[in-house]
Amino acid sequence: MPIYEYQCADCGHQLEALQKISDDALTDCPSCGKPALTKQISAAGFRLAGKGWYETDFKTGSKKNLAGGSESAPSADS
Repeated sequence: MPIYEYQCADCGHQLEALQKISDDALTDCPSCGKPALTKQISAAGFRLAGKGWYETDFKTGSKKNLAGGSESAPSADS
């Protein structure tokens, strides 16, 4: 789920909210209570969860060794 940043136009309070993309934008400021929150433009924020993945997870056969395989690097003997 994306993390959105909001700022109140009245009191200047700033907050971050973890919301679904389909959720409605927040409007009420938790600090002053007025419906003056505006969504801010910021760098993309995301959260990684779980064990993750590796570059070799979707490779098959001889393509698994991408760094330093005997086929891709010239040997010291030649």
